[in-house]
Amino acid sequence: MERKGIVMSRTDDPGRPQQGADAYRTLIAEIDSGALKPGDRLVETELAARLGRSRTPIREAIRQLEADGMVTHVPRIGAVIRTLDYSEITELYEMRTVLEGTAARFAARAASEIDLGEIRSINEEMRASTDIGVLLTANRQFHAVLLNAARNRFLVRSVEAIQKTLLILGPSTMEEAGRASTAIEEHDRIIAALEARDPAAAEAAMRVHIQNAQRARLRQIRLEDVA
Repeated sequence: MERKGIVMSRTDDPGRPQQGADAYRTLIAEIDSGALKPGDRLVETELAARLGRSRTPIREAIRQLEADGMVTHVPRIGAVIRTLDYSEITELYEMRTVLEGTAARFAARAASEIDLGEIRSINEEMRASTDIGVLLTANRQFHAVLLNAARNRFLVRSVEAIQKTLLILGPSTMEEAGRASTAIEEHDRIIAALEARDPAAAEAAMRVHIQNAQRARLRQIRLEDVA
């Protein structure tokens, strides 16, 4: 196709980057929901047919997932969703503890009253609900709003990278019996420290919260292994 004397190749199609981004978001959502599980193959032709895309945007999406640490290439098999071992899970949660603890410390100093009001409102929404879908969404919002309230773009990027990799693990620990109510109480302590503008207390409360989430995750994995 010509436009003002310039011949556009298929790779010049402005819609192609968007198609790759759409395919990437779709695959992320399927990993998050458990539709794609650790060890599952990502076959370009099959995904292209299922998602109604050409192979190029699918290939771009798989490359991005590999860059995110969610996909690996296995000889003679191809691209597969990564399986995290115990040490990797531990290391991820250790980094999450450090990073989100730091976010809480920063937020205690930088959060606006609007930020604090939104954080409180989200936690009250969690307290009022027994619907797991509502709880999962609200919990993510709680952490996202607090992270943004830290006012540090580099910290946000680091936490988001950890969170993406953790999606591989499947169902949230919030689905464990009693975990939601415990998490809400832990949120209460974080909120109290934020409102008191106490950076040390906010970081300590967030560290306890993430460490408890790690324990719940490891229990969840042990039960899955038994089953």
